[in-house]
Amino acid sequence: MSRVTIAPEEDRLTAQIAFAVEIDKLKRIIRRNHLMDGSRRENDAEHSWYVGMLAMVLGEHAPPGTDIQRVVSMLLVHDLVEIDAGDTFVYDTAAVAAQPDTERAAADRIFALLPGEQGAGMRALWDEFEARETREARFARALDRFAPILANHHTEGGTWSLFKVTAAQVKEKVRLIEDGSPSLGAYALELVELSIARGHLSE
Repeated sequence: MSRVTIAPEEDRLTAQIAFAVEIDKLKRIIRRNHLMDGSRRENDAEHSWYVGMLAMVLGEHAPPGTDIQRVVSMLLVHDLVEIDAGDTFVYDTAAVAAQPDTERAAADRIFALLPGEQGAGMRALWDEFEARETREARFARALDRFAPILANHHTEGGTWSLFKVTAAQVKEKVRLIEDGSPSLGAYALELVELSIARGHLSE
């Protein structure tokens, strides 16, 4: 009985397609935030696309010398782990405490689906995002936190009202935005204060 020999490039393509099929699952992970028209909650794939676009549009607010293409790449992969780990609500302290272990295990599985160097490259982007030690990672994390504040402001409090989030809790998240981009941090703080004034965020 003859054996079918699979060429290395076919093995590689098979692995890449398996990864492509797997990450389609990101579209079904539903986040807490609503779309800005308030019609429904957004999914993780929409969020990843949106913050990647924000990096391109708001790149001038990044620290000098920031590699915006790397930021975009980081933002495209940053939530893939939620295929396994699910979306962690940033104001749920118990879930946030458990998040690193569950997401690390997810990263181990998901990025390993790719051919060696490709998987290692994407995993390195994810690790860099989580560590927040480079200017690119800090700017990426800033945008990841900025997007929900923008959405909640435009949905009259959105998840802030729904989950009884306080202004102090939101301002704590603004610090991370300020760390990656002082100008975006200042703008986010203005949105928070305006939301308080309009009665959409409780002090």
